[in-house]
Amino acid sequence: MGQVIIRNLDDHVVANLKRMAANDGKSLEQFLREVLEERIYRQREDFLEFARGVRERCKPTDIDPTDLIREDRDR
Repeated sequence: MGQVIIRNLDDHVVANLKRMAANDGKSLEQFLREVLEERIYRQREDFLEFARGVRERCKPTDIDPTDLIREDRDR
C-alpha cells in the first residue's frame, strides 16, 4: 500500500482534524483514510451518473437520418 505525507499543515487544521476523528471514535489516520476514500468513490459515482445521463440522451431514435439530411437540404 502507498503512503502519503502532508507537510506544512496549519496547527489549527490538524487540531480540527484530530477533534473530528475523536468525535467519530477513530484515529486521525483512519479518519483521513476514510475521508480520502469517500472522496474518490463520490467522484466516481458522480462520473457514472453523468455517463448514464449522456447515454440516456444519446439513445437511438426511430428518425431516419436520410430524412433529416433531405429536410436540411430543402431549407
